[in-house]
Amino acid sequence: MEEKRLTQALIGLEEQLTDLLKELQMLKMHAYALEEENHDLKARLCSIGPEEKAAVADNVQKIQRQGFDNLVELYEQSYHICHLHFGQARDNDCLFCLGFLKRD
Repeated sequence: MEEKRLTQALIGLEEQLTDLLKELQMLKMHAYALEEENHDLKARLCSIGPEEKAAVADNVQKIQRQGFDNLVELYEQSYHICHLHFGQARDNDCLFCLGFLKRD
């Protein structure tokens, strides 16, 4: 009787291992597909020409400048732009806000 339980336990363990191996194979195939996609994306990124890179850099600078200008406008409208009190109304100048504005 005990031999049957042992045999059943071994059969169950074997089935679990088989299922785990199948899952491992699927994960390996998925990882391989992701690695291939990553490689292709890196190749595409490296193939961008200097004109496109310059256009992207110019666009980044425009966006950053626009964001900074928006913060300056908020400060001029008497709102905090510092991380401590961002968006709260202010009555006087704030050293943290001014420090942030001077960084640029």
